[in-house]
Amino acid sequence: MWILLAILAVPLIEIGLFVTLGGAIGLWATLAWVLISAALGLVVLKGIATTGSVTLGRDMHELADPLSPIAHRVMVVMAGGLLLLPGFFTDALGILLLIPPLRTLVIRLVGRRLAKRGVVVQSTVIEGEWHEVPPPGQGNSSAPPSQWTRH
Repeated sequence: MWILLAILAVPLIEIGLFVTLGGAIGLWATLAWVLISAALGLVVLKGIATTGSVTLGRDMHELADPLSPIAHRVMVVMAGGLLLLPGFFTDALGILLLIPPLRTLVIRLVGRRLAKRGVVVQSTVIEGEWHEVPPPGQGNSSAPPSQWTRH
């Protein structure tokens, strides 16, 4: 029910802000704001797309919680998407999501809400060493490989 109300409320808020702020700052400034915010959204999304896999691996090694870098990336992608949408309200939300302390706060609030519902997944990393054990009867390394590994 709340999602339906939000879907209906956001366009009404945007229309009200366009009329109010557009009347105060003028047509050309409003159009410039819409174009500049869309360009900023594209830059944010392109930055995540080009550096995402490289920095994601580094961030996952630096932080103890492996879900935190992924959650931050999701929030930045949401911010870029909100900046792409024309409107002052969605632009304000997008700009707020680009601020790291606010992103952390949102992630914690959403995490607490999901924890109350029992949705939170806890991950445990177990480090160890491994070695390949040959199947019984093939302990000999001079034996030919099986038919399954022939290329």
